[in-house]
Amino acid sequence: KYSENFSSPRRKNRKAHFGAHSEARRKLMSANLSKELQARHGVRSMPIRKEDEVIITRGVYKTREGKVTSVYRKKWVVHVERITREKANGATVPVGIPASSLTITKLKMDKDRKNALERKSKNNEKKEDATMSNVD
Repeated sequence: KYSENFSSPRRKNRKAHFGAHSEARRKLMSANLSKELQARHGVRSMPIRKEDEVIITRGVYKTREGKVTSVYRKKWVVHVERITREKANGATVPVGIPASSLTITKLKMDKDRKNALERKSKNNEKKEDATMSNVD
């Protein structure tokens, strides 16, 4: 066991992950920001949200871009516009993409998101200062 603050057994971690409530899943379903956004905001990742613009970085749909149409927390997937497939009966359905397979290229900004970015970037600055002060 490496940390006294967290539980390490695989069984307990999987139960916590897959049994997480919606608000906890929001945070777990975060995606990396593009290099440009990382540089601008000083933040590496953000919880994904409807109306964000993303690029798919893994899987069959790699390099495809689009806007997030829905974040399906119950199924742990994100639906992106124009990423669909045809069912046997001819109906088209959106394909679920895991949030970890996406990179956010444009954020839908509102006051809460702006506050979250500022808060996260302040925390990152504090951590960098603390780690650099230990270096001799």
